[in-house]
Amino acid sequence: MSEELQVAIDGPASAGKSTVAKLVAKKFKYVYCDTGAMYRAITLAAMQAKVALDDDAAVTNIAQATVITFKPGNRVQQVFIGQQDITQAIRKPEVTNNVSTVAAIKDVRTEMVKQQRVIASHGGIVMDGRDIGTTVLPNAQVKIFLVASAHERAVRRYNENIKKGIETPLVQLQKEIEIRDKKDSTRAVSPLKQAEDAVLVDTTSLSIDQVVKKISTIIMKIQHELS
Repeated sequence: MSEELQVAIDGPASAGKSTVAKLVAKKFKYVYCDTGAMYRAITLAAMQAKVALDDDAAVTNIAQATVITFKPGNRVQQVFIGQQDITQAIRKPEVTNNVSTVAAIKDVRTEMVKQQRVIASHGGIVMDGRDIGTTVLPNAQVKIFLVASAHERAVRRYNENIKKGIETPLVQLQKEIEIRDKKDSTRAVSPLKQAEDAVLVDTTSLSIDQVVKKISTIIMKIQHELS
């Protein structure tokens, strides 16, 4: 039997982390943990509670009281807070544009990391986010850092939004992505950065299948080395 590994996939917004992570998890029959969705869930919960997102204590209280669960869906993995299906709601622009503020709160990250480590404790996990390889799973056997140009990422998000019936100008999306990159990479707590032992994969000119193949090759190589 192949070694069941912890696979950490990090990178900036719209680099393709979630899409690739889901496909890699499916290929190896691993569990997929969408950490970004967890921070989005807390952002949505705080907004629904009409809490100021820069009120660290109030948002932390919400994080500690919120039970986030994932369930398999027909097309996408479903995300719930309590009994409420928030799969679509957490992808709306108002959540997307505020999640970095919530994710920068130290005690919120502490709570989420605690939950993420429990999920990953038995291996056989693919987890994507901003700080998985550096903070959440520093001992993960496989660490990938996905990047793509800001323009390419804006085009991807634009196409995703059009499919969902959301029309946002491409120029605006690129500006939002650049602002998000700056926030994520300069925040005081667990900033976005490549772990020293992570493999850099630039997805700008690669198809999703090519990225999945590249990461799968890395995983199989590590499995072979550990077997």
